[in-house]
Amino acid sequence: MIASTFGGVHDFFSSGTWHVVVNLLIFFAIVLWLSVAYWVYKDAKRRIDDPVLVAVSVAVGLVLPYVGALVYMLFRPPEYLEDVRERELEIKAMEERLSRRDLYCPVCRAEVGADFLVCPVCTTKLKQACVNCKAPLEALWQVCPYCETAVEPTAVEFPSFEARPPRRRRRSE
Repeated sequence: MIASTFGGVHDFFSSGTWHVVVNLLIFFAIVLWLSVAYWVYKDAKRRIDDPVLVAVSVAVGLVLPYVGALVYMLFRPPEYLEDVRERELEIKAMEERLSRRDLYCPVCRAEVGADFLVCPVCTTKLKQACVNCKAPLEALWQVCPYCETAVEPTAVEFPSFEARPPRRRRRSE
């Protein structure tokens, strides 16, 4: 009776169907292993700039099936090279913008230059002109730094520049 129970199992494992199943499993394991190695190659190329390190990563992925990809995932750089370059460009652009320090009209928020006497958009008077050389003067200056002429105090107070971006206007319905 025991021989007849195990006889069916023995017949299944010695049949051609079992050999086909085993061969398919081995084939799919090899395909998965190669696809994981290809993924390691593609990912390492996007994250690592040095071709030698990319080759080492792929070799670890190929030599140690499945475990090599896990080792690579533990030690790979956290971000893509493209993201690093983009972040560096954004920081550079921000630093350039801050070094320029754009000035805006306090009334209409149009961008104005540091040497403008009036806003070209709304004609608000921004600075006083020197009576001698017509250079723009800051509000607190007592003497013109360009021609050494004394600055006459004016009764009109000028609006101060604002160094913030213009407000966005909402659409009215």
